[in-house]
Amino acid sequence: MPRRPMHVTGAADAPLRAALRELRTRLEVPADFPPEVLAEAEAALASPDLRGHRDATDIPFFTIDPPTSRDLDQAMFLERSGNGFRVSYAIADVAAWVEPGGALDRAAHARVTTLYFPDEKVPLHPATLSEGAASLLPDQDCPALLWTIDLDAEGRSTSTRVERALVRSRAKLDYDGVQKAIDAGTAEEPLSLLKDIGLLRDQQEIARGGISLNVPEQEIVERADGYHLEYRAPLPADGWNAHISLLTGAAAADLMIECGTGVLRTLPAAPQGAVGRLRRAAEALGIDWPRHVPYADVVRGLDPRNGNHAAFLQECTSLLRGAGYTVFTGGELPESRIHAAVADEYTHCTAPLRRLVDRYASEICVAAVAGQEPPEWVLAALEALPQEMADGTRRANSIERECVDIVEAALLKDRVGEVFDAYVIDVKDRQPAVGTVHLEDPAVVARIEGGERELPLGERLRVRLTQADPGKAKVQFAPA
Repeated sequence: MPRRPMHVTGAADAPLRAALRELRTRLEVPADFPPEVLAEAEAALASPDLRGHRDATDIPFFTIDPPTSRDLDQAMFLERSGNGFRVSYAIADVAAWVEPGGALDRAAHARVTTLYFPDEKVPLHPATLSEGAASLLPDQDCPALLWTIDLDAEGRSTSTRVERALVRSRAKLDYDGVQKAIDAGTAEEPLSLLKDIGLLRDQQEIARGGISLNVPEQEIVERADGYHLEYRAPLPADGWNAHISLLTGAAAADLMIECGTGVLRTLPAAPQGAVGRLRRAAEALGIDWPRHVPYADVVRGLDPRNGNHAAFLQECTSLLRGAGYTVFTGGELPESRIHAAVADEYTHCTAPLRRLVDRYASEICVAAVAGQEPPEWVLAALEALPQEMADGTRRANSIERECVDIVEAALLKDRVGEVFDAYVIDVKDRQPAVGTVHLEDPAVVARIEGGERELPLGERLRVRLTQADPGKAKVQFAPA
């Protein structure tokens, strides 16, 4: 499920940062790692478990991430193979550094995921590992799980294997640079193939009925005249890169199903009520959605650089609610094992530095290819994993929602009493004078109440800002 990335640039004011600190305290977000965890991490730096890692440092891997990222889970090398392609995809081998049952392992189970705030992140593993020795940074030898996936000329997977290997990335690339190089025709073939494979995988996704949401990032920028909320629309390169990860997650799910043990990422089809609500939001935002056109086709035609389209894409994430993890063992496959957005069996295995479950999924796949049983420590942890991940994901989602509230309140805190143009995108069934509005500028979605008349769903409305105080009062409007 796509996150709603949001971050602060510039010397944002003290009230905003104070509100974010108070949020971390209130939600009991762990700050520093305990001494025993840091000590174990330092010990692991001196002696990682490299048993069974073949030397693959001759493959010229590269990474594609935001420019400031240092926790690099994935590196790739792409090449032609016969009439098709070969994808070599290296994933950080966290198990080489983390002893099962040790202090590092217990801390990871307590944290579950890396948590992202607009001003900082709270990592799953200590930075000496996640942003250092375990990260696939350029010019350092790293233990990895090396996936080799062959594709035919149409981009369909024909074979998969995964093994432990020592890898060495040659370059740390970013999305803007990748897009410019590919567009200019200056990208060398291992990189230029990202577009070729990405477009083919996009067609495969369309054929099976899957959908990827290009939810734009939001950034609050401080300028001389106050705060401004800006969107960064995903580039095509973002989507092509994501397809490599999705390809690997689907391949991993196939391996698990074949061996009869695994943990799948599942998502039920969206209920009709949720689809109906989304249709109302589309109407309110002026997005054409004919009755005979599938939801996926509408989403593919949206431009995330358009404010209304960006708001609708964010609303679309509501159809992804209900995602979870499904464990199976002993060859008894679960009845429900499809991820509705992927439209295929799928698992999380490509972000082990930032998400707990990926380490376990990867170990099952390595064992499956080797014709072995998964390690005992993996089997012992499987039953509890879905609930652990559910709790961790719930906390991450709660943090995301509250961060959005805080940042939007910071954006508007000096404009209480002003009138804005907005669209009514939702109205409560039992309280028709209460609902949700989307402002034309800035791109804020917030609650509206206080009027005496029923809100005109799907219509433009002048609204007055009644409250906005970061950390104390969420943004709220009333009819003007």
